[in-house]
Amino acid sequence: MKTRHLLALGSVIPVIFWGTLTICGYVMGNYNHLTRLVSELGEIGTRTQYIFTAGLLACAVLSVLFVVGLCQECKKREISMIPALLILFFSLSIGGAAIFPLPLRMHLIMGMPSILLLLSPLAALVLWRRGKMPAGLRIWAIVSLAIMLLGFTAFMPEVLGAYPGLKQRFFHLAWSLWFIGLSRAFLSSLKNKRNC
Repeated sequence: MKTRHLLALGSVIPVIFWGTLTICGYVMGNYNHLTRLVSELGEIGTRTQYIFTAGLLACAVLSVLFVVGLCQECKKREISMIPALLILFFSLSIGGAAIFPLPLRMHLIMGMPSILLLLSPLAALVLWRRGKMPAGLRIWAIVSLAIMLLGFTAFMPEVLGAYPGLKQRFFHLAWSLWFIGLSRAFLSSLKNKRNC
């Protein structure tokens, strides 16, 4: 696969993820996205278990390919691959959550590495200084980081306590924006190089 195709996956993965949630929520019927957790859509015995598993596994595999594309581009630019490699924690986590559905204990354990995804936009801000960072990516990193921090309200029962699903979705919105930002910025940079 060409690097630009791998980089384009950063915009495809969120569509698959949110599409999976939307379809599963609809099929489930009485599911409220604000009050119920994402993992409930894939719980053992639900009508949506296998749709959810397939969607999450697709996201996991495609995110690994996305990281490959990012690393190829980082190597060409002679910039650190660390911000890209940190995305692999997401790949591991979302793949593990699919393979080990609720209420299996491994589901919770496999979900833990995703917290480290917070370090990806942070590392990009630190390691990809202005001259090395693709144009526009700094804003994507800051916004994604801010929304990811909102996702940590999931660990604070007193904040939006009646809406655990909403709190969890802050994190998912944040990584979605980060993936889209990375994809668009690097693809735009590639296009500009070709036009020069």
